[in-house]
Amino acid sequence: MTDTSNVTPVDAADIAAWDLEADVVVAGYGIAGVSAAIEAARGGADVLVLERTSGWGGAAALAGGFIYLGGGTPLQKALGFEDTPENMARFLKAAVGPGADAAKIDDYCNGSVEHYEWLVSCGVPFREAFWGEPGWEPPHDEGLMYSGGENAAPFNKIATPAPRGHVPQMENKRTGEKGGGFMLMKPLIDTAEELGIRAEYDIRIERLVVDARRQVVGVVAKRYGKEIAIKANRGVVLATGSFAYNVDMIETYAPRLIGRPGAAIEEHDGRAIRLAQALGADLAHMDATEVAFFGDPQLLARGILVNGRGQRYVPEDTYPGRIGQATLIQQDNKAFLVIDEESYEAALETETSTPFFRVTPKWVAETVEELEAEMGLPESALQSTIATYNLHAAQGADPILGKKPEWVKPIGTPIAAFDHRGHTAGFTLGGLRTDLDARVLHVSGQPIEGLFAAGRCTSGLCAGGYVSGASLGDGSFYGRRAGIAAAKRG
Repeated sequence: MTDTSNVTPVDAADIAAWDLEADVVVAGYGIAGVSAAIEAARGGADVLVLERTSGWGGAAALAGGFIYLGGGTPLQKALGFEDTPENMARFLKAAVGPGADAAKIDDYCNGSVEHYEWLVSCGVPFREAFWGEPGWEPPHDEGLMYSGGENAAPFNKIATPAPRGHVPQMENKRTGEKGGGFMLMKPLIDTAEELGIRAEYDIRIERLVVDARRQVVGVVAKRYGKEIAIKANRGVVLATGSFAYNVDMIETYAPRLIGRPGAAIEEHDGRAIRLAQALGADLAHMDATEVAFFGDPQLLARGILVNGRGQRYVPEDTYPGRIGQATLIQQDNKAFLVIDEESYEAALETETSTPFFRVTPKWVAETVEELEAEMGLPESALQSTIATYNLHAAQGADPILGKKPEWVKPIGTPIAAFDHRGHTAGFTLGGLRTDLDARVLHVSGQPIEGLFAAGRCTSGLCAGGYVSGASLGDGSFYGRRAGIAAAKRG
C-alpha cells in the first residue's frame, strides 16, 4: 500500500504490471482536464481521464460560469463593445497583481477570440444579451457582464472599459447546482465522449511514475483502497484543482485564509502540487488568493463601505472580489456598509442573482452621530467620513476613491449599517509554474519531461488580484495547450 502522505516518485522499473494504459493520462475532469482531453484526442492521442469523484465537473460545474474573454470576441462585437488584445492585456496587467506573468497574459489575450470560437465549436452557448447592473453574476441568462472592475476606478482610467465576463446560456438556472458552470462543462464533456475519450472515476492519484531519465511515464493511484498503476506513453496532465482545502498548505503559503471558508470543493487538496514538487517543480504566487465578499453589489454601490476606523477604503461600485481582497488583506476583515433609507429601498427594487445576500441592517438610526455610537466606531470618525463624501457627492463626484457619478449621491437620514465583519471566503490562485505550452517547470527553469498542468493547481493569469472568469478562462485555455503539447510527444 502507498502511504497517502508519501509523494515520492515511483521508479518505473518497480512497476510489476500496468493496470491501465493510454497515450495521455489526465488527472481531474473539471474544466482544465476536459479541455486537455479534447485537444489531446484531436491531436491523435488515446486519452484516459482519472477523476477522484464519482462524476465529471469538479468546481467548474458548480461555478457561476464566467469565462474571462476579450480582445473583440463575436459576443462583445454583437453587443456593441469594442476591445482589442492590447487593451485587454493593459487592464489585466494592472488588475491581477504585481509580479504577474506578462508573457502569459499577452499570450492569453492574443488567443482569447480564438478560444471563444473554440468553446462555441464545442457546443457552449452564449446568448447575445448584456447585463450592466452591479452583481456577482447575471440573474438570468445574459451572456456578457463586467466581471473584474474594468469600468471602475482605477482601471477605467488605465484601459478602455470593456465587459469580458462571458457566461454560457443556461435554462432553469440554479446557483451552485445548474448555472453557467454546468452549461460550460456539459457540452465539453459531450464533445469528449464523442471523441472516444475514456474516463475512470473514483480514482485518486497518489504518486508520479518516472523512468531512468526522470521523465514522467505514468501515475500510481488508488481506487477503493486498491493501488493501481497507469501508464502514460506521451504525458501526464495534472488538473486537480487548488490547495484551498489543504490546511497545512494554507498555513504555510496563504495564511490570510486561515479560518476562512474555502470557496472551492473539498477535493482541492493540493495533491498535484505536492506530487510535482517531489520532482523539483517550481511554484509561483502561492500566497495569492481570491476573496469573495458576502454582500449585495446593488446595496454596496449605493452606499459606502467603511473599515473599523470608520474610513472608506475601496470604490463601492467595483468588482466584489476586489472588495473582498481589500477587506480581508488590508482591513483585517472588518467592513461595514452604511446606506440611507432611500438608497436601501432603491436597491431592493432591483433584480439580483444573489438574494441570500439581502439581509436586514444590524443598526438603524436617525442621525449619523447616533449610528456611529451604536456601531462602536471612534467618535467623529464616521461623521467626518460622511461629511467629506457628501461634500463631493453634492457635485456628483468622488475624488477620494473614484466611484462612478451614477452611484454617487449624498447620504441622508434615516441611516443604517450592515455588519460585514468576517463576511469573506477565498480560494488559492498560486501553484505550479508552467510555460506557455502548459509544461511544468523545474526549479532550474527547464520543463519536467512528460509532465503538464493547467487550472488552479498552477499559477495562471493572476498573481494576487483577480477577475471573475480567470479560473475557467486560463484553466480551459492552458488545458488545451497541455493536451496539444502532450499529444505531440512521441
